[in-house]
Amino acid sequence: MNIITKLPGPLLIFFGALSLSFGGLIVKSFEGATLWQILFWRSLFFSLTILAFLTISYKRKTLRSFYVSGLPGFFGGIILSFGFCGYVFAMYNTTVANTNFIISLQILFLAVFGYFFLKEKITAITLASIILAITGVLLMVGNSLSPGELTGNLAAFTMPITFAILIIIVRKYPTVDMVPAQFVAGVSSCVIGFLLSTKLMISPNDIFLGFLAGFFQVGFGFIFITIGARTTPSAMVGIIMLSESILGPVWAFLFVSETPSMFGLIGGAIILFAVLLQFYSLLIKNKKSIFH
Repeated sequence: MNIITKLPGPLLIFFGALSLSFGGLIVKSFEGATLWQILFWRSLFFSLTILAFLTISYKRKTLRSFYVSGLPGFFGGIILSFGFCGYVFAMYNTTVANTNFIISLQILFLAVFGYFFLKEKITAITLASIILAITGVLLMVGNSLSPGELTGNLAAFTMPITFAILIIIVRKYPTVDMVPAQFVAGVSSCVIGFLLSTKLMISPNDIFLGFLAGFFQVGFGFIFITIGARTTPSAMVGIIMLSESILGPVWAFLFVSETPSMFGLIGGAIILFAVLLQFYSLLIKNKKSIFH
C-alpha cells in the first residue's frame, strides 16, 4: 500500500481510469451470465476488495470509519449503488462507446447540480457546453431504434448523475471519507443483484470475469482514483478521466469486435468536445493552470 501512495497523483488517476476502461469489455465477455448475475458477482468482489483496502488502511479502526462517515457516507453509498446498477445494465444493453460517452457527462451534471444545490453560477461557456452535450446525446439516443439499446443508453445516465450527486455530498461535507461509502455501494448493488437473480451460480469462466470486474476493474479503479485525487487538481483529474471514455470503446473494438454506429461516434465526439469546453471554463474560473 505504501508503494501506491508514493506514486504521483496524476499517474494514479490514469491507472484508475485505465482500470475502469475495461468495464465494457469484461461485461461483453460474459458467456452465459444474466445481467443481474453479473451485477451480483461484480459487486461481491468489489465489496471484498474495498473491505480489504479499508482494513489495511484503518486496521482496528475499520468499523469506526463507517461511523465517522455517518449519514453523508451512507447516503452517498446508496446513491452510488444505483450508478453501479445502471452501469452494468447499460453495458449489457447498448454499446461500450455510447455508455462511456454518456458517463463523461458527469462534469456537466455537476455544474447543473451545483447551480441548484450550492448556488454556483453557470457561465456562458458552461451553458454552451450543456447545449452541445444535449445535441450529442440526442444524436446517440435518437439513433437507438431497438428498445433494448434505447433503454441501455438511458440507463447509462445513472452513472454521471449519481457521481455528480456524490461530489455534491463531498463538497457539502468535505471532511467525510467516501471510501466506506464505496463499500456501502458495493453491498447495496450486490443485494439488488441477489434479489433480482433467479439463480446465483454461473460458469467458472463467468465467475472469474466477475472477479476481474470487481477486484481489478472497479476495485482498483476506485482505489487509485481515491488516492490520486488527494494530490491532483480537480481539473486535471477530470481531463485524465476522459481517457476512460476513449479507451473503453477501443478495447471493445479490438477484443470483441464491437463497432459503434456513425451517429454514436459523432454524438460521442460532440459530447467530448462539450466536456473539454467545460474544463476550459473551470480553468478560466480558477485563473490558474492545471499544471500548478
